[in-house]
Amino acid sequence: MTAAPKLDHPTLPLVKERFPETTFLAAEFRGQTTLVVPNETLHDVARFLCDDSRCQYNFLADVTAVDYLEYPAPQPGRFAVVWNLLSHAFDRRIRLKVFLSPSMDTTGIDVDPALIVDSVTDLWAGAEWPEREVYDMYGIRFRNHPDLRRILMWKDYPAHPLRKDYPLRGRGEREHYQKLARNSV
Repeated sequence: MTAAPKLDHPTLPLVKERFPETTFLAAEFRGQTTLVVPNETLHDVARFLCDDSRCQYNFLADVTAVDYLEYPAPQPGRFAVVWNLLSHAFDRRIRLKVFLSPSMDTTGIDVDPALIVDSVTDLWAGAEWPEREVYDMYGIRFRNHPDLRRILMWKDYPAHPLRKDYPLRGRGEREHYQKLARNSV
């Protein structure tokens, strides 16, 4: 039996020191450290990572999501929102991850009150469009986002196509899509 690898990312003790009452999960895979944060403390942790002089995560590289439907290993929630952060000052990277569990059927376009996280656009302006993409593709809403609307699909599109319960061939969108000729515009 081998021992679990020791997590030695220098940011982890700083976060634990700043938020001693919060339970975090942390993992390392292929040299990348992920900090799993409770949804209710996400914005506070993100602000700490951005503003604290010992962290200085000044660059948001990406915001994405994952649908763990039918994933072979159990997860704390079906969906996860992931923020990839970079500190230029210390040449460090860390991922923040929040798990969400839907409270209703996910095959439709209905707004699920359990699929809401805080926006980080007030900390990193570059989060605006990636958060809109996560909303559009997964249906996860971002509280306090300045312009949360679809960015890839049309306004009345009836679903969120990157959810794993969305059919691979769609629900007839291709068959009923009006084709335009090059000279018809």
